[in-house]
Amino acid sequence: MRAKDAVGRYGEKVAARHVEGRGWRVVDRNWRGPGGELDLVAFDGDVLVVVEVKTRRGLGFGHPAEAVTPVKLARLRRLTAGWLTAHPEVRYRSVRIDVVAVQLPRAGAARIEHLEDVA
Repeated sequence: MRAKDAVGRYGEKVAARHVEGRGWRVVDRNWRGPGGELDLVAFDGDVLVVVEVKTRRGLGFGHPAEAVTPVKLARLRRLTAGWLTAHPEVRYRSVRIDVVAVQLPRAGAARIEHLEDVA
C-alpha cells in the first residue's frame, strides 16, 4: 500500500471513530460505485449522512476540506444516488453530505474538523 493510501485509510478510521463517538451508526465504508467511492455512510438519527473524509499530514497543499471541490460534490451526489439505489431497504428522513477533515501533525493526536451539510 502506498504511503498516501495508508494516510487516507488511517484518516477514514479516525473519522469513523469520530462519528461513532457522536452516536452515529456507520452502515457502510468504502462503498464503490460507478465513478468513485463513498468513504463512510452513516446514520445521524434518521438522517442518512455520506461522509467524505480528507486527510493531510500538513497544510502544504491547503486545508484538507479544500480538496472537496464542486466537481467532487457533484460526484458525491451521483454516488449517493447509486448507494440509495443499491440499498432500497434503507429508510431515512433526509440525506446530507458532510466532510470530515483530518490533519495528522508530526506529534500528538489527529485534529478533526467536521463540516456538516456541505452539498
